[in-house]
Amino acid sequence: MEHNLYIHNTLTRRKEQFIPLNEPNAGLYVCGPTVYGDPHLGHARSAMTFDILFRWLKNLGYKVRYVRNITDVGHLVNDADEGEDKLAKKARLEQLEPMEVAQFYTNRYHKMMDLLNILQPSIEPRASGHILEQMEYVQKILDNGFAYESGGSVYFDVEKYNKKFPFAGGRGAYGKLSGRNIDELLENTRELDGQSEKRRSVDFALWKKAQPEHIMRWKSAWSDGFPGWHLECSAMGQKYLGEKFDIHGGGMDLIFPHHECEIAQSSAALGHETVHYWMHNNMITINGQKMGKSLGNSISLEEFFTGSHKLLSQAFSPMTIRFFILQAHYRSTLDFSNEALISSQKGLERLTEAYNRLQKIAPVGADSKPASTIDVKDLHKKCEDAMNDDLNTPIVLSHIFGAATAINTIYDGNGKISQADLDELKSIFDLYLFDILGLKTEQENSQTLDCYKKAVDLLLNLRLQAKQNKDWALSDKIRNELANYGFTVKDTKDGFEWSL
Repeated sequence: MEHNLYIHNTLTRRKEQFIPLNEPNAGLYVCGPTVYGDPHLGHARSAMTFDILFRWLKNLGYKVRYVRNITDVGHLVNDADEGEDKLAKKARLEQLEPMEVAQFYTNRYHKMMDLLNILQPSIEPRASGHILEQMEYVQKILDNGFAYESGGSVYFDVEKYNKKFPFAGGRGAYGKLSGRNIDELLENTRELDGQSEKRRSVDFALWKKAQPEHIMRWKSAWSDGFPGWHLECSAMGQKYLGEKFDIHGGGMDLIFPHHECEIAQSSAALGHETVHYWMHNNMITINGQKMGKSLGNSISLEEFFTGSHKLLSQAFSPMTIRFFILQAHYRSTLDFSNEALISSQKGLERLTEAYNRLQKIAPVGADSKPASTIDVKDLHKKCEDAMNDDLNTPIVLSHIFGAATAINTIYDGNGKISQADLDELKSIFDLYLFDILGLKTEQENSQTLDCYKKAVDLLLNLRLQAKQNKDWALSDKIRNELANYGFTVKDTKDGFEWSL
């Protein structure tokens, strides 16, 4: 197979040619949601980033096994080794069983992902369903001398790991993904004065002894407890993708400590790292500030779709949200604003209108190769090159917008296209706009919306009759009133077209 795809590897901090370990198979593991609350825009961006990668790898001919986990145990508040489990806390507050909470929000997550046209992964394992695998992983690390038991809990020994696995400049390997200098931190926090079970503050939990009030617990050789948050991905990644696999992805906020700990765990358990390429999407911001629940500026996907949040000026459809996210490269920050979303809505409408017009265009001449005013083959190459350049969706969209301008020119009679180029152009729109970028014509199943469209058509048909009767005053009145409500009406040789 050709290897034209280049992706940015967080570990090496550069774009690298993607060459799978077991061609034509490609293994992809992505950190999924912790299911204790409704999915928000940040969840959508991460899921969409790797949805695009999944789609493109399959388009290139790879047989992809895409694993995206569900975290339903072990993720403690503040991403720390102390405190309450996020899901158990939600269960306690709502007086529900933890798995009841997990199932409810897993269903909510799936529903929102379906609306965004996110493809389902090949495998979606749950942390709570792989407790035995996680226990075995802890035991391997203990047997290899990179962990210690303390008070019924088991902690990873970062200092021993660093001595065994050095990194550039004599530093230990812990910190190489995030770029943090853990050696300095070790020196500054060597003494804890007995305030913690951990020997050093940088050590992290592999297994935690459950306190009496802790709901979620399993029997182990060390205590009745639960696995540390970082452990699940190491255990499930190995189970479903092997001791070495191609790509591990997630949000940039997971680089440290989550993914840093994964690298340490796999090296300590197996003697080598498991992941060849690390990929991370950037954050969503609002007015330049990170969007998050703790800051009071988080907006759930359902609130976007219904317009029910105070920060929203209107409701925004799932495809508008998808288009908004795709307009920024996955490694760049994406700043939310109502203006940006409205602009995305108009941009999507423009591309949809161009695609609809494309279906109505008639090719010129009977000659099999008449001259076209659009370079279709160049368009295909440009879109392909952009996707192979670290999934550069904004560039793909810019090329499709250029094609939309050409389509409108041809549709208005100021350009021409051959049958072969017309077929190729339709194929490019189908491939890149729908199959790869995952956009779709949103279903308009609502009876209210259907009646609304019929009412506008009725008014414009009455306007046509008025024009035929030379009742120019009524004709102008209908058109002007619709314009006041935001409608654009265009007279055509076959009647009329309108848009909002």
